[in-house]
Amino acid sequence: MSEEILLEVKNLKKHFDVSKGIFNKEKKFIYAVDGLDFFVKKGEVLGIVGESGCGKSTAGNMVGQLLDPTEGEIYFKGQNLLELKRKELLKVRPEIQMIFQDPFSSLNPRMKVLDIIAEPLKTHTNKNNKEIKEEALELMDVVGLNRSYINRYPHEFSGGQRQRIGIARAIALNPDLVICDEPVSALDVSIQSQILNLLQKLQKERNLTFIFIAHGLPAIKYISDRIAVMYLGKIVEIASKEEIFEGAIHPYTEGLFSAVPIPDPTERDKERKIIEGDIPNPENPPSGCNFHTRCPYAQPICKEKEPAFEEKVPGRFAACHFPLNV
Repeated sequence: MSEEILLEVKNLKKHFDVSKGIFNKEKKFIYAVDGLDFFVKKGEVLGIVGESGCGKSTAGNMVGQLLDPTEGEIYFKGQNLLELKRKELLKVRPEIQMIFQDPFSSLNPRMKVLDIIAEPLKTHTNKNNKEIKEEALELMDVVGLNRSYINRYPHEFSGGQRQRIGIARAIALNPDLVICDEPVSALDVSIQSQILNLLQKLQKERNLTFIFIAHGLPAIKYISDRIAVMYLGKIVEIASKEEIFEGAIHPYTEGLFSAVPIPDPTERDKERKIIEGDIPNPENPPSGCNFHTRCPYAQPICKEKEPAFEEKVPGRFAACHFPLNV
């Protein structure tokens, strides 16, 4: 893995206007993403994990240029993507690709496999039809699809096979960054491991850089180099995979990882830190630390002052007034 920073995100925000009525002067927003700061090194896998609704997919869609941020900066190879003109952005698009959660809805049901995989090649290269077809067939080999399926439609495939088609399309242009938005959550458990193995193999062989978004901790643990934990639109902790599984710094991380089922019966009697209560309404997030309403360690300052997201120990960042295991 290189030390070169491929992607850097600064103060990234996405606020959805949910005001009702034309004449309603009071603006209401859902603070889906409310100030993210992180970087991704070339060749690494950054896992982003958190409860449903924490904003992780929204963050991925903004990095992938599928959503316009409300505020913030997205630097890719040193360029701020939000300052690029349309023609300049079109040149960058092939270098950032996405693999989506639902492999059925992300594929055009009226297009054959050949056309789906070949579409990026037709759009962004000058190769002739023969070259494009041969390359599409080679991509089918790479992702484990039989070449005889080339004239079939998406509805003729299983979920795992459809996701393989999506992966082939995503890597067709040899992108520098692939955003995997919960790519295995819609698949059977037995198929999930196959897709994870495929993604890991491709990442290593092609030196790809991944942002891997998931709410399943086993998948995150298996594929990630570093892990970012999100809660209510913010990143509360970032650390290496080994460090974060050995001991959380943020209380939310501690509770989230404690909720993972333990297969070893001899380990099940250990004290578990269960997160009490429900996630607050993102239209009206709590003051101060947005986790203080559910935090067992909360003190008065947690309600009054938002903690800075900063380096607590070398290489480990967290936003907490009273960090754990430090």
